Amino acid sequence: MANELYQYSIISALMDGVASHGTPIASVLAHGDHGLGTFRSMDGEMIVLDGAVFQMKSDGSIIPITDPAETITPFATVTRFQPTERTRATVTSKQDLAALLNRLFPAARNHFLAIRLDGVFKSINVRTAGGQCFPREGMVAVAERQTTHTFHGVRGTVVGFRCPDWTMGVNVAGDHMHFISEDRQRGGHILALETEGEVEVGVAMMSKFHVDLPEGDDEFNEAALVKDEKGIHAVEG
Repeated sequence: MANELYQYSIISALMDGVASHGTPIASVLAHGDHGLGTFRSMDGEMIVLDGAVFQMKSDGSIIPITDPAETITPFATVTRFQPTERTRATVTSKQDLAALLNRLFPAARNHFLAIRLDGVFKSINVRTAGGQCFPREGMVAVAERQTTHTFHGVRGTVVGFRCPDWTMGVNVAGDHMHFISEDRQRGGHILALETEGEVEVGVAMMSKFHVDLPEGDDEFNEAALVKDEKGIHAVEG
């Protein structure tokens, strides 16, 4: 069904370094064509755009995933995206985008939103994670080695989700978005953005949420999974 949120594992597991195993990306794609995630050992950022999957690595390269049945993700969130609201808007910041989403969906405080922006970005600042140095290394430590890039005057697509506050620790509460350029050469987890004039904005509210937890995974079974709200904000902000 369209606009139902599917998630594999939870963000608190990544915070605890649960990333050595996971599920084939193909099994995630069975649930959606629009989404975010990461790869085994937190090696880079994942973006799912129109059913295609890309790995955005810390060295700035982007790799299309051509073997989703053989590529593992320890955490991913997807939906079959069909926007129920479309508009054109000039967006000056992440805060400005948040205000636009509030205006479009004033009754969605405790629901999920799927988000897509297409157009030219005057400035977009992203980060990419370089991956774990050893098994069970936590996400905060991994993020300390992240690489940041700023792109100017680049055409591309933003894919993301807004998750309600009650999901913090299960997912990332708030607006969580990744970017990929139209030429598929640049991208990452969005830290800041500003559009070059108006861009196309598509959004859908979601009220159905399905989570699959890892099975037979000692890292997951032994993880404390204590909600670290401060740490999640630090690495996903």
